[in-house]
Amino acid sequence: MPVPLKAGTVLRKRYQVNKIIGQGGMGCIYLADDLRLEGRLCAIKEVEYDRALPEEMLAEARNQFQQEATVLARLDHPNLPKVSDFFSISDHDYLVMDFVPGKDLRQLMMEARQNGTFLPEAEVLDWASQLADALKYLHTQDPPIVHRDIKPSNLKLTPSGLVKLVDFGLVKTLAPGEVTITILQGQGTALYTPLEQYGGDSGHTDARSDIYAFGGTLYHLLTNEPPVNVRDRFLDPDALTPIRQINPDVSPRTERAVHWALRLHPEDRPGDIDTFLKALFIEDAPITQPFRSTRFSSKAIQMPERALIYVASGLMIVSLLLTLLRNF
Repeated sequence: MPVPLKAGTVLRKRYQVNKIIGQGGMGCIYLADDLRLEGRLCAIKEVEYDRALPEEMLAEARNQFQQEATVLARLDHPNLPKVSDFFSISDHDYLVMDFVPGKDLRQLMMEARQNGTFLPEAEVLDWASQLADALKYLHTQDPPIVHRDIKPSNLKLTPSGLVKLVDFGLVKTLAPGEVTITILQGQGTALYTPLEQYGGDSGHTDARSDIYAFGGTLYHLLTNEPPVNVRDRFLDPDALTPIRQINPDVSPRTERAVHWALRLHPEDRPGDIDTFLKALFIEDAPITQPFRSTRFSSKAIQMPERALIYVASGLMIVSLLLTLLRNF
């Protein structure tokens, strides 16, 4: 586990660490004061690499950080925090972005749950419209950018009512030939991660992967219940409870759209953000893709999913044999 920086530490003679506001396996996110611009607060994401990496791989990873931080720094959208700086110190890399005040959507959802209520559908759909605008902006960059870690805790509601997608830690650019390049590394959060993303860089992810996580986020916000992870749904296609069984106040239109986004096979989901938005906001918008349930192409199923199938099949055979032995 990375050792966090102490409060008062000054980075690059400019950024004074105030406190930790997030922590993970790759490093911490700090709230810091910008000593050059008085009164400005910023969030600094720290990236620490595995020290066991060969020297060549470490050099490649750090070079990739520089290239990808440059990609992030050029983004400019009201629903995304602005990346203003990036630098390296010793064996750590740092990404500096605007600090976004306010509560994240997970906090708001948990407050509603504790009060025995649900977040109003109209409010959730307003947030969805803002998130969709940010994702459309990312997906239409050249090359396109896929976020890969959309979830309620990565969405902050500012005091002015603006929703911001705050964590760039798992962003990916789509290179020519649909080969994905990881930005700042990572796999995403299991509850909102589509099946194709479990393959790492060997798996194919595109805008539909973000649409799955988008749908999972809306499901959680509307029901106060997290979506069932894809590995469990792969083995049991009926594991995901329909939204209106949990929260009957949600409209059938919204339920249909969210469940469309949560289909396991990427080809069965909305093909782009505009299509998903139409399904969310237009009553008679068609949902044309066939529902494949558990049918997957060889590209979509990576080794971990095959292993789960083999294990499940093996357990069923063992159970059958034990039953037969008891009868003798």
